[in-house]
Parts: sequence; C-alpha cells; structure tokens
Amino acid sequence: MMTFGKPLPDITTTHQHVRPWRRASDQIARWRVPLSIAVLCALPWLLPSKALAVNVLIYGLYAVGYNLLFGYTGLLSFGHAAFFGVGAYATGIAIGQFGANWLAGLVLGVVMSGVLALAMGLLSTRTRGIYFAMVTLALAQLVYYVALQASSWTGGENGLRGFTVTRVGIGPLSVDFLDPVNKYYVILAFVALALWILSRILASPFGGIIEAIRENEIRARACGFDVVRTRLLAFVLSGLFCGLAGALSALHLSIVPLDMLGYTTSGQAVMMTLLGGAGTFFGPFIGAFAFLVMEDALSLWTPHWQLFLGAVFVVFVLYMPKGIWGTLLAFADRRSAP
Repeated sequence: MMTFGKPLPDITTTHQHVRPWRRASDQIARWRVPLSIAVLCALPWLLPSKALAVNVLIYGLYAVGYNLLFGYTGLLSFGHAAFFGVGAYATGIAIGQFGANWLAGLVLGVVMSGVLALAMGLLSTRTRGIYFAMVTLALAQLVYYVALQASSWTGGENGLRGFTVTRVGIGPLSVDFLDPVNKYYVILAFVALALWILSRILASPFGGIIEAIRENEIRARACGFDVVRTRLLAFVLSGLFCGLAGALSALHLSIVPLDMLGYTTSGQAVMMTLLGGAGTFFGPFIGAFAFLVMEDALSLWTPHWQLFLGAVFVVFVLYMPKGIWGTLLAFADRRSAP
C-alpha cells in the first residue's frame, strides 16, 4: 500500500522490532516451573547455611499454599498454621508412635491436612471479608488448644519428639537424610512436584475461575460459576500444599513444636506472601527468602529483631504493595512495552 509515494511501514515488523518478545511476565509464566526449580537448585550454595536453605524451601512452599487462597482467590485467612501444624503432627505421630516409614508418614500428614481444610472450609467459605478471616483464626485456635490438651499424642507444650528419619528412599535406593545436602535435594524434589501441580492448577479452567472470583465475585456468580464450591475447593487445595510443607518440616527437624499451630505462624504466611508478591507464582519463595534471611541476620544483631522486621514489612506494604517479585515483574513489563 502506497501513501504519497512512500510505502506504509509493516506494522507487524515494526511491532516485532520494538518488542521482539511478549510481555516479560508472560515469558516467565511460560517457563515458571523449570526456572523456579533451577533457582532453588542453586539456593543452598548461595546462603550461609544449608539449614537456612531448607527452611526457605519449606516456608516458601507454605507461603505458596497460602498464596493460592489469598493471592489467587482473594480470601484472607488467619488460620493456615492449622494445616501446616497438623501436617507436621500427623507425620511425626505416624513415624514415632506407629512405626510408619517416612513416605507413609508424609502422605498421612498431607491427607490429614486436607481433611482438616475440608472441615474448616465448610464452616468458613460461606462468609466473606473480615468475617472469613476471623472464622479461620478462631478455628485454627481450636486446633491449637486440642493439640495442647492431647499431650499424650502431641507432647503438649513440649511439642512432639522421639522420631528421627535417618535414611529416605524407595526400594533399594536410599540416601542419608542426615546429610544437609541430601536433605535439601530430597525436600526439593517434593517442592518441585508441588510447584508443577500448582502450575497445572493455575493453567486449568479452575485457575481462571478463582482469579475471576478474586476480581469480581458478583460477576463470576452471574456467569454461572458456583462461587461457594470453588472457594471451598481452593481452600482445600491450599490446605494440602501447606500440609505438605508441615510434613516436610517434621522430617527436617525431627520435632514438632506447638508454636507451629500458633497464630504467629499464620501471620508468617501472610507476611511472606505480601513481601514476595501476592498472586505471583514465585513471589512466596522470594518472600520466604527475605523474611528468613532478615530474621537470621537481625536476631544475631538484636533480641528485638521482630520490631525491625515489622518496620520493614510496613515499608513494603506502603511503598511496594506488589511485593518484591511483583514489583520486578511490573518493572520488566514496562520496559518491554512498545
């Protein structure tokens, strides 16, 4: 096509010249699972201790489970410590008191967390907003006091002890689980599987529905979606991921402190998710990394480290509401825009 004797520029060619790739977040989302696993594979060699790296894995998975409910579905829960703690307690009791092997204990911990999430979800997902948050907090506190009173099973205030996993494996293949490097990569295998499952969930029609509910629940309901049932399923899936994190924590520590069921542990999930970036795939791991590294450094410097960590959290909420990873993705998108 000619205009005043000059050909019009090829729009497609010009667009590709300005932006040869799609939006940065789209590219990252396409390869989010292998990229996440690659970063996590290098993590133990970047941190000062392997134990800290394992904690980033476990609490990152815990925050991932919470992010599925809060970041993607838009439900603020203050009770996710119940799933994290029950996963740990069920795994420890199965191994220590019933002689189950490590894998059976792990599976039982995840299943018990899912059952608890179903029970709590049936009671809480019909509420909204602050009422939902308060109901989840109240139910989680009930679980805490049940564990406190059932001391013959849980150890009460002293926590659950008396179980140690020295080797893990399937069939003739086994590795020394007391070796820090082996422990890290065994736990990473389960985290990688969980990330792949989460990615499939988010890429499915169900993933689109929960995001639609987060953006506009009334419109989602008008489109014919069963909002209550969808929220319940998201709640249960979130509990399963958090239960897996708790079960892995029990295998890692060989103890289950009662504080794992406390409201402060629920608060940690909220802080990690917001620090990293709610509604992003890798943000919870960034948040867990930032939270645990700051906790490790500040606790060596002052006994009042919670005060400084809280101040940092307030600054992030006020000036970086998208979190660390969410802000980086937004910046990359602006740079890649035509």
